[in-house]
Amino acid sequence: MTKSLAIAAFAMATTFGAAQADTINVGMSGGYFPFTFVKLDELQGFEVDFMNAIAAETGDEVNFVTMSFSGLIGALESGRIDTIANQITITPEREAKFAFSQPYVFDGAQVVVKKGNESSITSIDDLSGKTVAVNLGSNFEQLLSELPNASKIDIRTYESNIAQDTALGRVDAFVMDRVSSVQLIAESPLPLALGGKPFSEIRNALPFRTDDEGIALRDKVDAAITTLKENGTLTEISEKWFKTDITVAE
Repeated sequence: MTKSLAIAAFAMATTFGAAQADTINVGMSGGYFPFTFVKLDELQGFEVDFMNAIAAETGDEVNFVTMSFSGLIGALESGRIDTIANQITITPEREAKFAFSQPYVFDGAQVVVKKGNESSITSIDDLSGKTVAVNLGSNFEQLLSELPNASKIDIRTYESNIAQDTALGRVDAFVMDRVSSVQLIAESPLPLALGGKPFSEIRNALPFRTDDEGIALRDKVDAAITTLKENGTLTEISEKWFKTDITVAE
């Protein structure tokens, strides 16, 4: 091969490689410690590291788009973002609308109460007659509504201040995933405690639209997740943020 042909071939390969790289627009709230949060004007957390690791594996770029949690699903449906990395739980209703990656976090729903009130709520039966808060847009409202004693529970949805209102006694308890609950209690100055053991297994994954482009992106990302699990990167990211591996089923 002549020098000029070699240069031309290299230029074509470089152009082709650049054309293959895509930008994945990832939606997240930026207010869900330690999964996605802002500190010193920097977006960080488990989900941020996770998506950056995926992009490094696929050769793509990541553009993080932050908004309120309740607006994330609509943004995905409208095409403003390509997926959501914000502990999105797989539910039958969501599976009917989106194509999910394989689960990358395994968890359980957890009741949190004001510290000192642990004995008042030790099981889901104790939620009867109680006011229980859930984050707006989360799947926990549905989980509570499906409990046998759901008609006896006063379920309230919150956009923010869910932990603060529980600590102040404005609601009796709130429900979120156990991993986040443990982290919140450890990091927050608010007097909070776990109310019993987790209930209802939670599997979190990345949702994508079900058109051809969405399915193709899901498949590419899913392959990257498999690699990150096999080479230990996903475990390392989990241990960095949680001191344990939340990426495998118990």
